[in-house]
This record gives sequence, structure tokens and C-alpha cells, in this order.
Amino acid sequence: MRIIAGTARGVRLASPPDQEIRPTLDRIRESLFNIIAPEVPGGRFLDLFAGTGANGLEALSRGAGEVTFVDDTSRALELVRENLRRTRLTGRVTCLQLKLPQGIRRLNGPFDIIFADPPYRYGAYLELLETIGSLKLLAPQGMTIVEHDRKSAIPPSAGTLKQFRQKRYGDTVLSFFSA
Repeated sequence: MRIIAGTARGVRLASPPDQEIRPTLDRIRESLFNIIAPEVPGGRFLDLFAGTGANGLEALSRGAGEVTFVDDTSRALELVRENLRRTRLTGRVTCLQLKLPQGIRRLNGPFDIIFADPPYRYGAYLELLETIGSLKLLAPQGMTIVEHDRKSAIPPSAGTLKQFRQKRYGDTVLSFFSA
């Protein structure tokens, strides 16, 4: 696992020793950032269920103005901090340990891009998306992207958020939402 482009291009990231944290594969992250590239520079990026922090770090490397990493385990946030040190992208970041989706209420939006990569067994997609919309965490022209298993039941709309795109990569799917 490595940073694909930008100022930290090629830096290898620390990986979890087991399968408890499932990082986004490099090829999926590359495809994601090819889609969202115009929105990243200068923007506020929220990395929910951050795991290793690879997605938020990729955003920082590509010029995001600010990244907030959120995970519910201290172990994951330790990985994020280690990867911040490895990439030397330590400014413009916030790391928070919050239980999701409830803890999302403590965040200060709006964010231009919200990326959520919950465990595939996660069952609260609708609640997560509705909460993002109701709290107005997404900037008016922003987007929320949810990474999920192809078998997961992702709603086409949730409160004020509507799905506008979906990309499938084998068993992994990225669903894109806007307000």
C-alpha cells in the first residue's frame, strides 16, 4: 500500500498486521481519485472509518486543504498517525476517535468530500447518510462516497442525499452521493 500521486507519491504506508482493518486497495483508490481529482485541491476532506488513513493521506498528498480522520479504534488512529509521519503530511489534519454514526454529530462541517469506508458487515448505511445530510456536513457542491461490498444494501437516497454514480471493482463498490 502506497500513496499514488502528489507530494508524497510512492511513500509506503504502514499496514495492519491482521485483517481487522481493511484498507482500500491501491487500484480502487487510484480510480476514486481519478474521479474526484478536480474537487480535492484546497478542499476539506473527511475520512470516516479511516483505518490506515490511506484515503485522507492521498487527498493531502494531492493538495487537500484540510483532512479530518475519524475511526472508532485507537489502534486505527495509531496507524493513521504513523502514516502521517511516514508521508510528512502532518499539518492541516485532525484525528478523532468517535463511534460512528453517533459520533458524527461532533464534527464541524461542511466538508467538500466525505469518504466512508465502514467494515463490510456495517449495517447503518442509511443512518450514516441521513445524519450527514441532516447535519449539513456536506458542502453544497460536495460529495459523499461510500465504499461497500456489492452485496450491501445501499439506499439510492437518504434524507437530503441522492446517489448519482456507482462504480464497481469486483466485489467492492463505490457509491457517490450529493445533496
